[in-house]
Amino acid sequence: MATTLRFFSLFTLTLILVNFSTTNGVFFEHSNIMLPTNQQNTEKTTHLHFFYHENLEGKNPTVIKIIDPSTHSPTGFGASFMMDNLLTLQQELTSKPVGRAQGIFGSASLNDRGLVMLINLVFIEGEFAGSTLSLLGRNPVQDTVREMPIVGGTGVFRFARGYAVVKSLYEISTSENFVVEYNVTVSHP
Repeated sequence: MATTLRFFSLFTLTLILVNFSTTNGVFFEHSNIMLPTNQQNTEKTTHLHFFYHENLEGKNPTVIKIIDPSTHSPTGFGASFMMDNLLTLQQELTSKPVGRAQGIFGSASLNDRGLVMLINLVFIEGEFAGSTLSLLGRNPVQDTVREMPIVGGTGVFRFARGYAVVKSLYEISTSENFVVEYNVTVSHP
């Protein structure tokens, strides 16, 4: 009985492995499944331009440190922050709000001021109201101009991909309002 049970288990396992390797043993597969969307299968490219306002000091900071590793690293390696920053149409803080930049970032480099960032750009204005774009990638903040990837989105930006070119505006920034210009190019259905 034990020999029969072992043979049956080994035979079943062999069938499962053979079946698995023949159906899933490829690097990729294309799917013909149509996902529900409001639009046809045509792709658009959208360009967005707005300003990001980060408040580290004062009565209402929009960035807070959530992890302080106390490593004494010159790059702040390991320090992590949570943010909820205002996005505006023009570079002035009093300009029309178009959304929020909500997310988390941390110092991820021992050699420079390279951050790893996860940001959700949450739009509240116009045809993009209620839609989001997600950025996930490296942000070398020591560079005045840098590029970060758009890895997805929701609403109008479902299945989005693209990039954001960001520029620190040191000439108009203060200790209470650090301003960054965003130029976003995104492809989406």
